[in-house]
Amino acid sequence: MSRKQRILIIDDHPLFREGIKTIIGQNPKYEIVGESGTGHKGLQLIKELKPDLVLLDMALPDIKGLVLIGDILKVSSKIRVLVVSMHSKIDYIVKSFQSGAMGYLIKDSAADKLLEGIEYVLRGHYFMDTSVSHKVINKLIGLPEKQIAVTGSTYDLLTAREQEVMILLAEGLSTSRIADKLCISPKTVENHRHNIMRKLEVHSIVELTRYAAKLGLIDIELWKE
Repeated sequence: MSRKQRILIIDDHPLFREGIKTIIGQNPKYEIVGESGTGHKGLQLIKELKPDLVLLDMALPDIKGLVLIGDILKVSSKIRVLVVSMHSKIDYIVKSFQSGAMGYLIKDSAADKLLEGIEYVLRGHYFMDTSVSHKVINKLIGLPEKQIAVTGSTYDLLTAREQEVMILLAEGLSTSRIADKLCISPKTVENHRHNIMRKLEVHSIVELTRYAAKLGLIDIELWKE
C-alpha cells in the first residue's frame, strides 16, 4: 500500500478549515497532518511535520501570503503550495506563482475543484482556477521573466503526435482527457509530455501555454483547466 500524501492547512477561518478537511477526507490517498490559523504557527508545523502539500490562504493575520510561500520553500523545495484564497486579482495570482506556488484556487470553487487541484499539484503540475485562468495566462504572456525563445525549429523538433499533445496540454486538458480524446493510454500521454518539455526546454504547463500562445497555436481566451 502506497504512502498517503501528507497535507497541512494554513487558514485563519476555522469553519473553512473544517470544510477543507471534509472534502479531503473523501479521498483515502490524502491525510491532514496539521492545521494552523496563522503563518508563524503554520511555518513551525511545516518544519516539524514536513508535509507534501500546503494549502495556503493568502490573507493571514501575521504574515503576508507571498512572503510565506517563500518561507515554506526555504524549509524544503519539495513541498508543494496550493493557494486557496478569496483574492481573485490577477496581479496577485501571478505574483503567487512567481513566488513559488504551484496552484491557485478561488475559495468559491473549492468544493468542486479542490481535489483536482491537489492531484495536479502533487504530480508537479501547475493548477489554476478556471474562473481566472485565461486572464492569468494573458498576464503571464506579457511577463519579461523567463522569456521563451520561440522559433520554428524548436517546434519542428516535435513529432506530429507530440505537436498534437502539446496543443491539448496548452489548452488545459488533463492527462486523462487527452488520453480519451486521442485513444491512447494516460502513460503514453505522460511520456509525450515529458518529451515535449525536454525538446522545447520548458518546465511547466504555464510556460508551455505561453509558448503555444506566442506561436499562435491556441486561443488563450478559450483556455480552461
